[in-house]
Parts: sequence; structure tokens; C-alpha cells
Amino acid sequence: MLVSIKDTLKLVGITIVCFCAVYVCTFFLNYYIDVLPLKNSVSAEALPLYNAQLATAKMTCGITGGVLGLIAIIMLVFYIKIYVDTHSRQLGIFKAMGYSDLKISKSFLVFGLSTFIGCALGFGLAWASMPFIYSEMSIDVLPEVAINFHPILLIFLVFVPTVLFSLLSFLFGIFALKKTPLSLINNSSESVKVYKIKTNKIEKPEQSFLIDMSKSSIRSKKLLVFFVTFASFCFASMVQMGLSMEDLVSGTMGYMILAIGLVLAITASIMSLTSLIRSNEKNISIMKAFGYGIKDCFLAVFSLYIPFLVLGFMLGTIYQYGLLLVMINIVFKSVGNIPSYTFNVEMLFVTLALFVVFYLAVLLVYYFKVKKVSIKKVMMD
Repeated sequence: MLVSIKDTLKLVGITIVCFCAVYVCTFFLNYYIDVLPLKNSVSAEALPLYNAQLATAKMTCGITGGVLGLIAIIMLVFYIKIYVDTHSRQLGIFKAMGYSDLKISKSFLVFGLSTFIGCALGFGLAWASMPFIYSEMSIDVLPEVAINFHPILLIFLVFVPTVLFSLLSFLFGIFALKKTPLSLINNSSESVKVYKIKTNKIEKPEQSFLIDMSKSSIRSKKLLVFFVTFASFCFASMVQMGLSMEDLVSGTMGYMILAIGLVLAITASIMSLTSLIRSNEKNISIMKAFGYGIKDCFLAVFSLYIPFLVLGFMLGTIYQYGLLLVMINIVFKSVGNIPSYTFNVEMLFVTLALFVVFYLAVLLVYYFKVKKVSIKKVMMD
């Protein structure tokens, strides 16, 4: 088996994202389906509250399902790209032995297992907490809502995502393996990177080696740059969205959305920084071999990514404000007694403070990880 179960279990970030998405969507969609037939029994006075409940369910599912689904897809593509890069020699040997791209990519179907685990756990826990959620969403003027099991939700929230993510893994595997066996074995991207460093040193001798290596790393790892930016985007958007929805949903729901946002933001951020270290292990070992200190190695790896972190935070802030504004003006347009939504400057600074503290703490941890990078281990790999 070219891709093992162990490789699949490393996609813990995708499992967490799928868990959060399915957990929220399960009880909101289940509530929506259960409360929909009660419309005829709702009085005219209580109809705005009834519509508000339906609108809340639709809005929350739209946000969590759409946003978290996109996050999971990006994480999956990113991990498969990292997997192909780190196992390029083995994959090249398999191709040289006569294995076709199709046959190798079939083994990538196992990556869908991480999606299934997350979706199944999310669906199961949502059903376990369903009575509490229904009681939180109940309103005295509305009829009591009975909890019913809907098999269609199990199909579309557990099995359909598993199949889609497995097929996506398979298709991206075919795309990523469109190289000759020799280029995979030699890992041509690494040779190009070294050539760029040497060329830049000749053309611009005034530039330092560390800056040159940092720029070359960013140019050769555009997908990693995107993922680092996307991680800070998730942090800014999800945390501010959770904090800003206090007036739109009940207190428990608001805290739940905030908790999910924090989990997803931290997961995406840790995955991006972990990948950043792993993809630069060779550069770090080379710098250490040339006598550069840990501080120099650390700055060379992380310094040029800081502008992308800032860019992601700014885009996430704009996105969450625009999304909530559109959702309220469209989804809640026909619902009365809905508070107006304005940009929350206080929450912006709270999120920014959390963002800075979190990244400084994580970078401190990875500072010590850089110290442990061994040139002997990298060369043996």
C-alpha cells in the first residue's frame, strides 16, 4: 500500500475541521427540518420569532458548512502536496518500476478516512447533545419541537463528504504526479531552489545569504505561503465572527461558535507553522552547518512570512464583517426585532491581541524545534 493508514491519521487537522462542521450543521439542520412543519400551528404574533429561528439555523449552517468545507478542502490539497513532495523519491521509484499515475493515485483514496472519522464523530456527538441544543433554542411562544432522526442528514453529512474528499484526493494525486520518474527521484524543485540561491548571490552580492535563502524558499513554496496566509485569515474571521454573533444568537450558541472558531483557527495555524518547519528542514540544517546561529536560522525561516500573516488577518477581518452584514440584510430581512450590525472595533483589538499572543507562543515552541533540527537526520532522509 503506497499510502498507509498512519499517513492518513496525520490529517488530524482535516478531522477536526470536519468534526466541527458536521457537529454544528447536524443539530441546526435537524432542528430546521423538525420545526419546519410547525408553521401552521404558530400564531401570527409568534411568527416573527419562528422565522428568526429558521433564519438562525440557515445562517449558521451556511457559515459553518461553507466556510469549514472550504477550509477542509484547502487543508487536504495542502497536505497531499506536502506528502508528494516529501515522498517524491519513493513515488518516483514506483513510477520507474512501472506503476502508473492512476494506480499510485488510487492509494490516495485512503485520505478520505480522515474525513469519515471527523464527520462520524461530529454527527454522533451532535445527536448526543441534541436534547440540550433543542432546549436552548426553544421559545415559550412556539410549539414544542420533537427530536426526529433524519437518515438523509446521515448520508449528506457523513458519507457524501467522505466520498467527495476521497475522490478529491485521487484527482489531486493524479495532478501532482504529472512528472517523470527521474524528476521525482531527484526532487527537481530542490535543485531549482539551490540554483536560484546561487544565481542571486552572483547577481546581487550585496544581499546576505540568509535573506537570499528566505526569498528563494518563499518563491519555491507558493502553496505554503498561501496556507500561512489562509491560517491567519481563519483566525481573524472565525474568532471575530464568534465574538460578534453575541447579539444574533443565544449566549450558549455564541460561545459554541466562538469555541469552534478558536479550535479551527488554532488547528490551521499550527498546521501551517508545522509545515513551514518541515519544509525548511534542509535549509535550516545547511545554515547550521555553515555556522549560523539558531536565531539567524529562525529569522531566515519565519521573518518573510510575517507580512503574509498580517495580510491574512486583514482579509479575515474584512471577510467576516462583510459576510455577517450580507447574511443579516438578506437572511434576516423579513424578520423583525433583529439588532443592527456594525463593525465591532473592540472585538478587532481583542482578536488582534489573541492573535499576537498565540503566534508568539507558538513561535517560541518552534524556536526550540529549530534547535533540534539535525543535518545528519536530514541527509539520511
